[in-house]
Amino acid sequence: MSIFFTVKKQLLLSFTLFSLALTAQIPDSIKTSSEDLVKYPQLQIKGLFQARYLVGTSKDVDVNGLHHSDGSGTNNNFMLKYMRIQVRAQISKRTEVVALANLADFKNDPKSRVLENAYLKYTFNSKLALTVGQFRPWFGLEETYPIDIIKSLDWSNQYTEFGKLGWTSFQIGMSATGQTQLGTVPFQYAISIVNGNGKNQVNDNNDGKHYSTRLVFGLAKKYNFNVGLNGGVGDVFGKKIYAVGFDLSSLINFDSKWSLDMQLEGKQATNHPLYFAVAPELRPSNPDEYLIRGAYFLPNVRYEINHKNLSAFELSCRYEYLDTNFRLNSNPRQTITPMFGMEFLKNYGARIQLGMQFDRYKHQVENTSQYNNNLFIVQVQSRF
Repeated sequence: MSIFFTVKKQLLLSFTLFSLALTAQIPDSIKTSSEDLVKYPQLQIKGLFQARYLVGTSKDVDVNGLHHSDGSGTNNNFMLKYMRIQVRAQISKRTEVVALANLADFKNDPKSRVLENAYLKYTFNSKLALTVGQFRPWFGLEETYPIDIIKSLDWSNQYTEFGKLGWTSFQIGMSATGQTQLGTVPFQYAISIVNGNGKNQVNDNNDGKHYSTRLVFGLAKKYNFNVGLNGGVGDVFGKKIYAVGFDLSSLINFDSKWSLDMQLEGKQATNHPLYFAVAPELRPSNPDEYLIRGAYFLPNVRYEINHKNLSAFELSCRYEYLDTNFRLNSNPRQTITPMFGMEFLKNYGARIQLGMQFDRYKHQVENTSQYNNNLFIVQVQSRF
């Protein structure tokens, strides 16, 4: 009998403790419920307007850099570069869907243009997020920020060419990104798998894929000094291709008004579009006979004014070197782009830029874009 009461007391004690445990968790349950009261989806709409006026100052070279031996061609032009609309829908605490379209691309054939970003991103935590759809895979420094906060006139020539190769710009596929600490060193990474044949394509044009990774190490917090390493391999129509790159960036704040932003980047890759453009009976078996190599250096000085009608001045000068076929038919292009900018609203909300673009080739080729030219630019933009 005593054993029965002992067991009964133990059961009663266990039930009491269990009830207390449930009671103790009630506040947490209430807290969770309050978080669930957040209404989804949460929509955010952003936009960018960017236009420019161009004047070519080189004889017989038009505003697009194309030489005309007959003297034809347009040497000045008003141009609408971007009229972007972005919609971001936060559909749950961890899930977002983003769509970005450039309406200015309707002036061209819109079939493979206009739609730029179209992806779903699921964030597990700061160390891991998965992105699926059409997006810009991280393969270099320029892929980590949008066009509207660029420190120069436009993307570098290197970025444009690597977009044609399928490593940068907008691609279709999936990516894993995240950030953490390696001891005392901040660390970011990105691993991407994409079709590699550009945006808005119905299908991949072959069974191969581009596999790439980016690693970023924060080495000096005082100077915001970061080192990025990029590498990738792929398969195009049964041929192996590769790409490698590195980049350095730093932001030095001298005081509350003066700052210096510096970027240095270099890349090398198989130029497989050039390789496959050669007749099969004439091209070598190894596509690495066709290699592209490029680098640029971009310093930008900024002075904060914080006047009610003028926020800041910026002065930059980018130097670029690009050779699209340095092994077989080398003709390097060197570009210098000095720019002066005035920011009227914070965070580049409104700004005007004035500048020049000087292009020089080792060998000039008539009636092609491989011809020396000078271009004067006035650019205005507004973010909203």
